[in-house]
Amino acid sequence: MKSDEVLALARDRFVSGERLEMGELAAHAGVNRSTVYRRFNGRDGLLGEVIWSLTEMTMDAAARRAQGQGGVRVASMMREFAVRANGAQYFRDFFAREPERAWRLMTTKAGGVQPRIVDRVETFIDGEVLAGTLVPPLPVPDLALILVRITETFVYANAISGEEPDAEKVAQACGAMLGVRDAVIG
Repeated sequence: MKSDEVLALARDRFVSGERLEMGELAAHAGVNRSTVYRRFNGRDGLLGEVIWSLTEMTMDAAARRAQGQGGVRVASMMREFAVRANGAQYFRDFFAREPERAWRLMTTKAGGVQPRIVDRVETFIDGEVLAGTLVPPLPVPDLALILVRITETFVYANAISGEEPDAEKVAQACGAMLGVRDAVIG
């Protein structure tokens, strides 16, 4: 099966704000709908892969733009990630269209996206630890999970509390967790 073709088409449709229809995607790839379901473990599995592919690009861009070193750099990367996530209309559209599914796919282990984000953040922290610029206040896996949860709190603020998403609060809260008080994290 042309999994890459199905994923690319699904990503394009997702970014355009369209609902992913498995039958249409399968027909476009020239395969049976059940084949697409099996390959991606259903619609939720395909959505998870689409969301992760977009998130991965967003995290790469955030890591490239991160400033400073040590805790400042980690907090800066989390801020940059939040800025980009907050600016992604397709994520906001998805939350508006399918809020329960979006919440489950993007913020739980079952969705498959959050564990990959945590792994990426853990790797980023490890880089600062190996460079000798950060002594983590907690075991790195725990720290990475907490930083991701902090970020989720302010990225998904409108869904949680009705407040506007706020990347600066991500930087402040992550910085506080990392012992960064007065440094500029922008």
